[in-house]
Order: sequence, then structure tokens, then C-alpha cells
Amino acid sequence: MPISLIQPEFKVHIDYDKCHKCGRCVQQCGWGVYNFNERPIPDDAKCRACHRCVTYCPAHCITIKKNDLALRDNANWSAGLRTAVWRQAETGGVMLTGMGNDKPYQSIFDHLVLDACQVTNPSIDPLREPMELRTYLGRKPDAVSVESDGDGGFRLAEGSGVEKNVKLDTPIIFSPMSYGSVSLNVHRSLAMAAERLGILMNTGEGGLHADLYPYADNVIVQVASGRFGVNPEYLNRGAAVEIKVGQGAKPGIGGHLPGEKINKEVSETRMIPQGSDAISPAPHHDIYSIEDLRQLIYSIKEATGYKPVGVKIAAVHNVAAIASGIVRAGADYVYLDGFKGGTGAAPQIIRDHIGIPVEIAIAVVDQRLRDEGIRNQASIVAAGSIRSSADLAKAIALGADVVAIGSAALMALGCHMCQGCHTGSCSWGLTTQKPELTRRVDPEWGAERLTNLVHAWSHELQEILGALGVNAVESLRGSRERLRSIGLDQQTCDILGVKPAGL
Repeated sequence: MPISLIQPEFKVHIDYDKCHKCGRCVQQCGWGVYNFNERPIPDDAKCRACHRCVTYCPAHCITIKKNDLALRDNANWSAGLRTAVWRQAETGGVMLTGMGNDKPYQSIFDHLVLDACQVTNPSIDPLREPMELRTYLGRKPDAVSVESDGDGGFRLAEGSGVEKNVKLDTPIIFSPMSYGSVSLNVHRSLAMAAERLGILMNTGEGGLHADLYPYADNVIVQVASGRFGVNPEYLNRGAAVEIKVGQGAKPGIGGHLPGEKINKEVSETRMIPQGSDAISPAPHHDIYSIEDLRQLIYSIKEATGYKPVGVKIAAVHNVAAIASGIVRAGADYVYLDGFKGGTGAAPQIIRDHIGIPVEIAIAVVDQRLRDEGIRNQASIVAAGSIRSSADLAKAIALGADVVAIGSAALMALGCHMCQGCHTGSCSWGLTTQKPELTRRVDPEWGAERLTNLVHAWSHELQEILGALGVNAVESLRGSRERLRSIGLDQQTCDILGVKPAGL
């Protein structure tokens, strides 16, 4: 048999002087790295550096190290490019990967800073003053009419033209992650946390499992090109409906869930045969124009009693014009997914080289809608590697109403970004359907961790608002004057609508 030119990416070192020889590492590893012959023996080639064995080793005797091979330096041919050529020469296939883009592209968020108040416009103490984070997802009217409520107050007048919105207690939702790409216990964790937080989770394109029906008021149900699990009952289970046109990690292509991840429950929820690959086409075969999209939006609205309907698109070069058309087609929100967004599976070449940053997309879409006088007609949801409350605040200042978090949510549940989601062997029980692995995620434990994460980010957002001298997140939305850039070129600053620091 020919020898592979590809060497293991990681080295597993076991300190056998400390090892209890208990076999815990063998039990915990989902990748089959370890064999046990009087002591655990690792196969380095199988290791994904997910650190499950490191975390659960009672003797703390396992270390995972990068296998740094002394390849000759070449600025044009990196070690990764050489390895890719060797791998494709051996397999002849498209290289798949999971999670988000890991190329060293510039992070625009990291080159933006926020203003702060000092004396003339004093800051606000968020510990002693109320800070409003409540956000409404959906279309807002040009004007409203009010009438007396009979008790000295006012209420919206009948026929004031206010359309249905979804109330969020904080401007964060959980990104679409389909049942099948992630385990049912992950979906349970997300749904339970969303209910506790007063926010939303998104089903992704895998349908809604019956166990999540009680959480319908905190769920966005998605309609993707494959239409998996889509029927009138499904559409009416959600607080809102989302039409997925594109995804940041793989703009312009469809989805693929391997048959190995489609067990009996996944097949019933998606309404497809068990064990068969679930392949979403690249386009919706009933959407080839904005007019077609408008027809689908209003068909869904009529089927659901006019619940909010959003459209998810990947951030691409003409995203502002696309978003304008989507809003004019009747969408209540536009979901912008940047090229660093995560995924369960994507061709590596697509994930790493197609799309634009979400920071750019937010700014140009917000400005385009303002210029056309239709910004109030739809909310903007921003996603694609929102990593912290700082990214959250900067995204809102650029023009987003709400941010969506997916990778951060999975990390809260134990994900170590090993990028093996597409294999279905996740040792942490997140992106797998193997029962011996999925049971590792306790939904109660998961919901608590997700709730803690969102609470922490919300408190930090309140601190930021207080430092800016405002007491409502509404006052930060689209306020790019509160942002300054450090180290960005003038053209990028002009596109963002942000001044350099010092001006």
C-alpha cells in the first residue's frame, strides 16, 4: 500500500509515570485515537485536538502538541497548501471542513474602538440606572396613532398599522444550526436557554423536533432550499419564519448532511429516508427573482397569520442592493451572514475564499436602506463570528438591530473548534448523532451555560452603553459617530462610515 505523504497534525503525549491506566481516554475520545493494551496507546493521525481526553483524564497526564515538521520555508507555498495538494492527490475529492474561516484575514471589529463620555456629557452608572436592552425584531411603521387608554395613559389606536414584531429581552439570538448537523440535546439546550432569556433560537434547515414544540414562542423556523421538515404545522410552530437563501460560510452553494448523521429521529423530523444524504440545492427552485421571493414571503405570511418573515443571505459584494430588494419584497428582517461564520460542513475552498466580512455588510446595508428611506421597514440581524460583547456593541453601532451567535454558543457547550463537525464524531456530543456521544450533553447543563453566557454579554453591553452616556441600546443602533478606527485604510473607513481615531 502506498505511503501517505501527510503526517499527523498533532502529537499525543502521555506521561505513563502518572497514568492510572484507567482507560478513561479511550472511552471519551470520539475519534478512535486510543487503543488499550495494558496502557492507552494513541494513534496521532486520528487526533483532532478536541481536548476531550485532556479534560477528563483523572491524572492530567495527557498533552496534545502541534506536530511542527521542519518543512523548508516558502512564502508562496505554505505548509497548509502543500498538505492540501498531497491530500487531494491521494483522494481526488473536495476537502470538507467544519466551523468558520480560520485564514488570517484582518478582523475589522478588532480595528474599531468605541467612544466614551467624560464631563460635558457624563457617563451613566449601569448598576444604579436602568439600561434598556429590549429590542423588537420586525417591520416598524412610518408613524403611529395613539389614543387614551381611559386611565390617564395612552395606547396604540386601532388600525395604526403596526405589524407583528418579536420582542427580545436582549439583542442576541442563537444562530441557525440544524437538527442533524447538531444533536437533539444541543437543540434542547438552545431552546431552553432562549425561553429563559426571552430571546430566540433558530431551527436551521433541519425542521423542528417534536420535543421543541413547547418552546414555539422562542423559535424561528427556517425554510431552506431543501425544504426539509417544512409543512404548515411547522411554519405555525415558530414565532417567526426565516427563508434561507445563503450562508456566510458557503455563499452560492447548497447544504450537505451525510447519511451517517441521519438516524430515525432526524429522518422523521426532516421527512426524508433514514441513512440517505440530505442535499440542499444551491438555489431555491421557486426563487429566481425578487418577484419570486416576494411571492414566497407573502405565501408564508398568509399561511402563518402574518408572522414576521426574514430572509438570510450571505455577505457578498452587492449585498446592499440585494438587501434593498429583500426589504422591498416584504421581508421583516434581513439576516446578514459574514464570511467568518461557522458551518457544520463546507468545502474548505469555498469557506476560505468566498464572501466578505460582516462588518462591511452591516454598514453598507444600513446606509443603503437609510438612503432609500426604508430602514424602518426591516430589522438587520448580523452574524458571522460575533465573538464577544465588544463585537456585539460594534455591530449595533455599525447598524445592526440584533446579532446571532452560533460558534460562541457551541463553545459554551464545550466545543474546542477542532473543525471536525462534518465527520459526525464530535467527542463533546455536539455535532454528532451517535447515542454514546450525544448523551454527553445534558440539556439542563447546556441551557444554564448558554444563559450565563448571554447574561454576561448583556451586562457587559449595559456597561458599554453607560460608558457612552446612553441608557438604551436603541440609542447606539447605527450611531457610527461613536466608532473610530485604528489601523484601517481610508477606503475601508469610508465604506464603514467611520472616522479614524483622533478625528
